[in-house]
Amino acid sequence: MKKGRRLLSLIVATAMLLPMFGPGMTAEAASTNGTMMQYFEWYLPNDGAHWNRLNSDAQHLKDIGVTSVWIPPAHKGTQQNDVGYGAYDLYDLGEFNQKGTVRTKYGTKSQLKNAITSLHQKNIDVYGDVVMNHKGGADYTETVTAVEVNSSNRNQVVSGEYQIEAWTGFNFPGRGDTYSSFDWKWYHFDGTDWDQSRSLKRIYQFKGTGKAWDWTVSSENGNYDYLMYADLDFEHPEVASEMKKWGTWYANELNLDGFRLDAVKHIKHSYLSDWITSVRQDTGKEMFTVAEYWKNDLGAINDYLQKTNYTQSVFDVPLHYNFHQASTSSGSYDMRNLLNGTVMGSNPSKAVTIVDNHDSQPGQALESTVQSWFKPLAYAFILTRGQGYPSVFYGDYYGTKGSSSYEIPAQQAKLDPLLEARKSFAYGTQHDYLNHQDIIGWTREGDASHANSGLATLITDGPGGSKWMYVGVQNAGETWNDITGNKSNSVKINNDGWGEFHVNGGSVSVYVD
Repeated sequence: MKKGRRLLSLIVATAMLLPMFGPGMTAEAASTNGTMMQYFEWYLPNDGAHWNRLNSDAQHLKDIGVTSVWIPPAHKGTQQNDVGYGAYDLYDLGEFNQKGTVRTKYGTKSQLKNAITSLHQKNIDVYGDVVMNHKGGADYTETVTAVEVNSSNRNQVVSGEYQIEAWTGFNFPGRGDTYSSFDWKWYHFDGTDWDQSRSLKRIYQFKGTGKAWDWTVSSENGNYDYLMYADLDFEHPEVASEMKKWGTWYANELNLDGFRLDAVKHIKHSYLSDWITSVRQDTGKEMFTVAEYWKNDLGAINDYLQKTNYTQSVFDVPLHYNFHQASTSSGSYDMRNLLNGTVMGSNPSKAVTIVDNHDSQPGQALESTVQSWFKPLAYAFILTRGQGYPSVFYGDYYGTKGSSSYEIPAQQAKLDPLLEARKSFAYGTQHDYLNHQDIIGWTREGDASHANSGLATLITDGPGGSKWMYVGVQNAGETWNDITGNKSNSVKINNDGWGEFHVNGGSVSVYVD
């Protein structure tokens, strides 16, 4: 057993760890570092068995220290194999015969509910994916007056007004009025990108009383309200009201603990703040929420946080790109810069840290995959430090499918020791040694609430080496070993609480008692 920790150390450690916990976590989970898993990747098979896989995996996820799961979009998409981002009917969670299928790519609603029940029994929270920027797969077309806009500057009109045939009518014939009687018409949208009458692809802005692109959104392309399909008009009071009602229904119907918000840079920012506030009030739950503002620009992300009144966390996109750059720089990346321009570095309590996700994986539009050799280093960075709420990508842990050029090998054997380090050892005061272009490290002193806790981590993109690092005088005399198995040497902590820790070239080592 560890020696008793000083009260001051415990208070400091507890304060440092608070940002890690997802606000929706249970009391039991809060005694362990919070760890999210994004439980899907883009190329999952269209076999309808994914909810059952998640159900069967609940105990394993608990064992490795996962405290929350972000599930893929659960609603009916434009077709059965839709990943979920081609949102058709948000109220159909695999229950009605629509778009040629009852189940979604992932399974049926009852299978999903069973999986969520199993996760909750293991004290694992569930975050639902929210896709409300657009709707696709409309049931019928409507004649709409529109103008064409410049795709590079959506504020610039490049045609006169004319009528197009737009896919904007949604009446959900397979579901009818179950759960909601709301039917979508053209005036609930701001624009689209297809004129059926001419088979012409353009970006069309609808014209009519009060019609304009929503603001405030990302200023990319002049105004980045429009992304794809039929773009929701959040200035329309019927849309604003219906989406809040749906959010509450979604949370209650699946007993969700939080949300992941898709494509927020394309949605009126003030509405997103209003939306989550409304759902929290109506459900009476804290509903931890993380927003996907995908831009390698800390200033833009901080602006989003401010405009949404800090009601959400955000994915640390700049940190992902730092990892990507480090992994593709052939050892020439300056490792002292990993925290530069990141949410983890500037606002850690709002940072959900990632290595990769379904958009950055090979074959996707935002492909920026962190190379396999660097993934364990990157995961050590987000899992063993005291800042941020880390999310482990299903595709990194279990591997990805798709064609051979899109496949990522499973890293489970390399990630399990890092997850164990987070679950059992990554507690207490942190000391940083981010002071070398190749080798950087940090330590955690441990705390009284977690027996034998404390660790020392080293990562390098260059040659191997060592660092003297302080782990606390309370750990003096202990012998620490590398939980990853990458180094076989033991480290004896001296009487002053210091040890000399080693790491192999292009590798990671995490030493624990």
